[in-house]
Amino acid sequence: MDNGASSYRRYLDGDDSGLVELIRDYKDGLALYLNGITGNFCIAEEIVEDTFFKLAAKKPKFSGKSSFKTWIYAIARNAAVDHMRKMRRFSDTPSDEFYDLSDERDIEKDYLREEQQISLHRAMETLNSDYRQVLYLTFFEELSNSEAAHIMHKSNRQIENLLYRAKLALRSKLEKEGFEYEKL
Repeated sequence: MDNGASSYRRYLDGDDSGLVELIRDYKDGLALYLNGITGNFCIAEEIVEDTFFKLAAKKPKFSGKSSFKTWIYAIARNAAVDHMRKMRRFSDTPSDEFYDLSDERDIEKDYLREEQQISLHRAMETLNSDYRQVLYLTFFEELSNSEAAHIMHKSNRQIENLLYRAKLALRSKLEKEGFEYEKL
């Protein structure tokens, strides 16, 4: 599996459906990842749009030194960092929670699962940016440590240490709330 490289190649060869596939496959994950960096879901969505606009307009070359997913996440992260540098003098309120607690199936079970997710996301929001990023990339996006290292511009050893400290910090925050996340 090439994680989107063939779709991007098709787009570069003139098939617009390749870009449509990339947007469909990556927009949600990128928005959630960038929300962890920016702390604002609306800004994260704008940066996702900018990322895909850059792919469409500038058509950067994908060298294949990493997976396509790693490459596109690195582009998006760099755009977010640039945006945060530009906006440093302005303050913005973090986004509200986007959770729908009504479900027709087992409402109580779904409610508890949603509450756990809210607790997890609240706890992650209190962590520093590097911790949020490494946890999001490795757990939610299921990227390898080396892919996360490439995206975050860190060495594999730095990612291992960062991931270890991030897990400890998150576990501590969750335990204070009386919640233990099974994947930690």
